Amino acid sequence: MRNKIAVFGMGYVGCSNALMLAKNNEVVLIDIDQNKITEFNLGKLPIADVYAQQYLDQENLKISASSDLEESISECTFIILALPTNFDSARMKYDTDTLDEVAEKVLRLNSKATIVIKSTVDIGYTEHLKQKLDTERVVFSPEFLREGHALEDNLFPSRIIVGGIGEAAIKFSELMKESVNNSKAPILIMPNSEAESVKLFANTYLAMRVAFFNELDTFCLENLINTKDVIEGVSLDRRIGNYYNNPSFGFGGLCLPKDSMQLLQRAKNAPHSIIKAIQDSNNERASFLVNKIISQKHQAVGIYKLAMKKGSDNSRDSSIFRIIDGMIENKINVIVYDESHADSHHEELIFIKDFNEFTSKSDLIITNRLDEKILPFKHKVFSRDIFSSDE
Repeated sequence: MRNKIAVFGMGYVGCSNALMLAKNNEVVLIDIDQNKITEFNLGKLPIADVYAQQYLDQENLKISASSDLEESISECTFIILALPTNFDSARMKYDTDTLDEVAEKVLRLNSKATIVIKSTVDIGYTEHLKQKLDTERVVFSPEFLREGHALEDNLFPSRIIVGGIGEAAIKFSELMKESVNNSKAPILIMPNSEAESVKLFANTYLAMRVAFFNELDTFCLENLINTKDVIEGVSLDRRIGNYYNNPSFGFGGLCLPKDSMQLLQRAKNAPHSIIKAIQDSNNERASFLVNKIISQKHQAVGIYKLAMKKGSDNSRDSSIFRIIDGMIENKINVIVYDESHADSHHEELIFIKDFNEFTSKSDLIITNRLDEKILPFKHKVFSRDIFSSDE
């Protein structure tokens, strides 16, 4: 039986969930960005995900995009909210204002649909929202996706977790199981607060791994030890594993910074030394690398790409900006080459569109991740990318 499903938000989470569910259901993506809507309806995804684009091109999916909220959600049985909940550093918590507003409006316009929150929220948020809106028609279901591999991770999930003990949670878990390609993926149905906790603790653990291997790399740099040899030897221990162990300028991107910071704020009433240390370590990593770079006394430093990960076009909360800030504070001229941000206007940054001009003007080139284009200039590149992997 085909369901009609609406998905709010056309980012990685929204698009990947919509594409996956459109295999067996009628799906409409809803967004306020008319450019995204127009391009999607012409067959072009608004996210950088090669696998997802090929899937959209090749599969016979009943999917469309719209800005008409009221018409789109009529007759829907499930309405997925995949809206951004950025960490508000002033209030020291997620900004859920848009999520609150959309949930209230959806419940008012559709008297039967179950709302599924895919946005990352604080522990206890879903139950608070249910009480605030006087409804049981809200469940939380966390996602565990990588930028650039979002649809692939959705189709082949490590687990499916649905918050909310009741018929709606069971029905949504069944809907998900029918849509994924990994039929053996464990399904866990638990209270909403437990499901919210899984998301925050999982991402904070990953942030901790990044911080650990960055500290390992820092130690090796200071003591003239080969980082690659040490990481390979450590990671072959099956209890540790060969993943999330490639040194970087620090953890960043869409999820790890905000989720680990939110958990730190949420853990104030319980011992949280490790969780706090993760943030401290990430800040110390940036300071250490900045000092390494400025000690070389270069006049002009080039930044090759702002994105957090290879294959991604997202630069939000990228760790490279901590390095850039350090350069600027030390009065070093900074120039940037980034094809996806060529027309951006960041204060104090000079963007150069011509790659040859960029490489010739840069005394040192800094990049978080190496690629084939920059490798010929490796003799003047500073990077901690050892394994060319973000997995």
